[in-house]
Amino acid sequence: MSTNKKTAVITGASSGIGVELARLLAADGYELVITARRAERLQQLAHELGQLHGTRVTVVASDLAQPDAAGALWQKITAVAPVVDVLVNNAGVGDTGNLVDAAPVTLARMIQLNVLSLTTLTRLALPGMVQRKRGRILNVSSLAGFQPGGPGMAVYYASKSYVLSFSRGIRRELAGTGVSVTTLCPGVTSTEFGEVAKAQDTPLFNWTQPMRADAVALAGYRGLQSGRAIVVPGLLNKILAASAKYSPTVIGLEFNRLLLKRR
Repeated sequence: MSTNKKTAVITGASSGIGVELARLLAADGYELVITARRAERLQQLAHELGQLHGTRVTVVASDLAQPDAAGALWQKITAVAPVVDVLVNNAGVGDTGNLVDAAPVTLARMIQLNVLSLTTLTRLALPGMVQRKRGRILNVSSLAGFQPGGPGMAVYYASKSYVLSFSRGIRRELAGTGVSVTTLCPGVTSTEFGEVAKAQDTPLFNWTQPMRADAVALAGYRGLQSGRAIVVPGLLNKILAASAKYSPTVIGLEFNRLLLKRR
């Protein structure tokens, strides 16, 4: 990547919100480095964006749920794109069920992907951005990040609370540097998440109307470009995020337990 165009890195770009963010960035003239586990899907997206926008897209297949994967990925990224203007930490995974029944390897992968890899990539991207006095980071959390906890998805909810808290903290650290950190907190969205997390048979998914992934991505992208701190797409989600501040913890926990109860 040797042109004067800006470069964006997107994790979890093989489906859902990640795909839609890649499309928005490509349409806006960015060159892209896209990464996920599924190389074939990434190649298809790269071909699509090249055909539509003439976008240079570098595909780097990586499983960020593996230990040390983030550092190895960053080395590959900087080999083709020494200057990263935008980092989108979109990759994430969830799982339903009580902790006592969860496979330890599943929990380890979730924490590695949702927390450790996101943190590492952010840390590795920041020095260059701060030195250049410009850069944007979009960390994808969830409406779950505002909740006191999620009985039935305890580790997932905790990981998304971490992303929200982490992003708020470093945003304040970076004040005045020219680098912005935006946190996208979607509610239920039409992606593969529900199926992968085995959450489609829960009231959370059956009682709510999922937002479209492209609408969520557009809200996040606008927030990223305007330097907003937190983006909660959708009116109902905004109400739920605000109400979490004022609901007693015991009520919030019981409500979430009912929402996440599998049939």
